[in-house]
Amino acid sequence: MEKIWLKSYPQGVPAEIDYTQYRSLAHLLEESFRKFASRNAFVCMDKFLTYAELDEMSRRLGAWLQSRGLKKGARVAIMMPNVLQYPVALAGILRAGYTVVNVNPLYTPRELEHQLNDSGAEAIIILENFATTLEQVIARTKVRHVVVASMGEMLGGLKGMLVNFVVRNVKKMVPAFSLPNATRFKTALAEGARQTFKPAELGHDDVAFLQYTGGTTGVSKGATLTHRNVIANVLQNDAWAQPALNKEPKVDPLTIVCALPLYHIFALTACALMGMRWGAMNILIPNPRDIGGFIKELGKYKVNTFPAVNTLYNGLLNHPDFAKLDFSGLKICNGGGMAVQKAVNDKWLKVTGCPIIEGYGLSETAPVATCNPGNATEFSGTIGLPIPGTEIAILDDAGNPLPLGQPGEIAIRGPQVMTGYWNRPDETAKVMTPDGFFKTGDVGVMDERGYVKIVDRKKDMILVSGFNVYPNEVEEVVAAHPGVLECACIGVPDPNSGEAVKLFVVRKDPALTVDELMNYCKEQFTGYKKPKYIEFRDELPKTNVGKILRRQLRDEKKAA
Repeated sequence: MEKIWLKSYPQGVPAEIDYTQYRSLAHLLEESFRKFASRNAFVCMDKFLTYAELDEMSRRLGAWLQSRGLKKGARVAIMMPNVLQYPVALAGILRAGYTVVNVNPLYTPRELEHQLNDSGAEAIIILENFATTLEQVIARTKVRHVVVASMGEMLGGLKGMLVNFVVRNVKKMVPAFSLPNATRFKTALAEGARQTFKPAELGHDDVAFLQYTGGTTGVSKGATLTHRNVIANVLQNDAWAQPALNKEPKVDPLTIVCALPLYHIFALTACALMGMRWGAMNILIPNPRDIGGFIKELGKYKVNTFPAVNTLYNGLLNHPDFAKLDFSGLKICNGGGMAVQKAVNDKWLKVTGCPIIEGYGLSETAPVATCNPGNATEFSGTIGLPIPGTEIAILDDAGNPLPLGQPGEIAIRGPQVMTGYWNRPDETAKVMTPDGFFKTGDVGVMDERGYVKIVDRKKDMILVSGFNVYPNEVEEVVAAHPGVLECACIGVPDPNSGEAVKLFVVRKDPALTVDELMNYCKEQFTGYKKPKYIEFRDELPKTNVGKILRRQLRDEKKAA
């Protein structure tokens, strides 16, 4: 394959990266812990965590997990928002030789039970705010070891006690729960300090993360990401960022805004792991929906890199206080997860002086596969070029490469591409070609410079604020409601989230109301999956074999 995109690379960006310089992610992290020991690695609610403290705490947590008798490769879930315990848990699990299973803390019991059982997780580290969800399902899972964290415990002293009091008693954010055998996070660290930590012998083929995604069908499954996959993507992103980082004045250490949730692959790589690679400081934002509070936090620091999704950029721009911030330190603003809109980019550039550099990737690619050059100064409307070591092919329905300029399915090959879906060889076979390309389900076109543009989506996936929603899952759950005869789910344009979920329902019970069904959905789905609109119909369009035609429903909406 001719790599025509290489001629469009910025000066100094290599065609390939060498991931073999690190034996494992633990090796990469431990290098940073030594190199940047005295620097601040993370800050949350004005509490700073240095690289040396992260090193020590993660060793203690790793030792505690090992003392539970977990075997190498055991899956350990993390169910927390962006709080200081997250990076400690992340590094502790990886260094001890286990596999991280990232869980959305807003999952409903149904969603959590599926993920814990599918992954075979034996332990979980969870913020107490969400422990009631775990309590409802733990008896039906393999989870035997539970570590419960609190919002205030890492803040120390009076402040920590005050935060816990407010969170628990004033804001009532911690529903009552009973997990009798759980260990408190600080207790696990204290006990771990008395244990002997045994550094795990890890290699490139060991599994680092099970990153859950709907893939191409909608049954949530774990993209199996090895240490090789994630090391490669960190080094690819590092190489790609250098032209922007090398612009004068150079900044070291860097400060990164981490408002995207760390359980999402975009933030995991672009914030946590990239930050630790660079010896940067990540500003952890537990609740980015509180735009006013978020802006107040931004005002305390001179920010250098800012990964976000289009909706977050837009939300900040529409707040009156945002333009008052100091943007003189901004070097890179990465957009991903969903399409960046030109209007948002143009306004962001005008306000901050820094363009949004759009990229593209998936959980299955750890995640970045393409990106616009870091030194770009104007909006391209594309997802950019394949990053170092990555090949992009545009395939027809038979899997054959198409000529330049012709739309087809985007397929990706590179060291960051997953080994497959966890315990699902049938699903893996559907998306991997014999020569190692991952078929994304997105339809794109490549131009003569190697830039890729997404033009359509082969699959029925709905993209809500950068999160995948799969109609199959929504329909399966809604169809279980006793008042529903049949249903179909599509994405409709939404000015805030890019797309929103719309549900079409044929009632079995004529008395079923929109409010009743909305409340049912609220119990069953985390927020972004919940339908924004419900429309009752007498019948749904179908093929002659009875398959519901979602595309026809989508076309109706476009024509309306």
